[in-house]
Amino acid sequence: MHTRRIALAALSLCAASAPALADQWQEIQQRKELRCATFADVPPFAAPDPRTREMVGFDVDLCNALAKQFGVKASVTPVSVEARVPEVKMGRVDVTVANLAYTLSRAEQIQFSHPYYLAKEMLAVKASDPGSKKADYKGKRIASTKGSTSEQSIKLNGSEPVTFQDTGSAYMAVQQNKAVGMVANTMTITKLVNQSKAGGAVELKMIQDPMLFQPIGIGMKKGEPALLAKVNEALVALDKSGEINKLWDKWLGAGTEFKLTREEKVMPLSELKFDPIP
Repeated sequence: MHTRRIALAALSLCAASAPALADQWQEIQQRKELRCATFADVPPFAAPDPRTREMVGFDVDLCNALAKQFGVKASVTPVSVEARVPEVKMGRVDVTVANLAYTLSRAEQIQFSHPYYLAKEMLAVKASDPGSKKADYKGKRIASTKGSTSEQSIKLNGSEPVTFQDTGSAYMAVQQNKAVGMVANTMTITKLVNQSKAGGAVELKMIQDPMLFQPIGIGMKKGEPALLAKVNEALVALDKSGEINKLWDKWLGAGTEFKLTREEKVMPLSELKFDPIP
């Protein structure tokens, strides 16, 4: 009996001295700060303001709106396209808000919130190119950012991806005949096509046949159910209040060069009909 009491006492001591399992939601509340990863330089989602050098864009504003719902302040960390998943996976940031499309491989590494909009990956080629649909570019070299959904859509199309660290380099690859076209989200392609028409560059056109259709959500570290629930709850509230539409109109709506309308609502991923890519 004496030996048993000693063993139980030892177990109790070990349990008392063992560190409590970290809960990311509690940590956010304690530090009163939500750490958001955004793109480093992909307008209109996130990019440095030329005058103030502060990060601005749709994703930056969404980070701030999310933090406000949580009753904390937002801290924005610009990351590369490739780093969007690793940064949140390793816990260096709490959430990734960077036009992050749901894919099966990403879902194995991190957890996703409800989608807050549905994105299309679009192809831009030279205006003089006779092609009119994505099938016309099978087997051809197409540029994109490395590690992006754009790159995956090129592979799924049977084309050859030529990857770069940023969309600017992918754009120049087309201008310099290193690729027949480039793939990016609708907003980026729209901007670059308009830019090419401004003069001083080879004019581009957008192929209207989407390369890919994907839901966009907020990425979080796996094993954090409280944070996932709070993010989903906040997104639903921001959607119902019209705040997400307000931010959308500011950066992507009728008064911008993109002239895009957000028609979807925040809903569980399971309610969407789409074919997730690997």
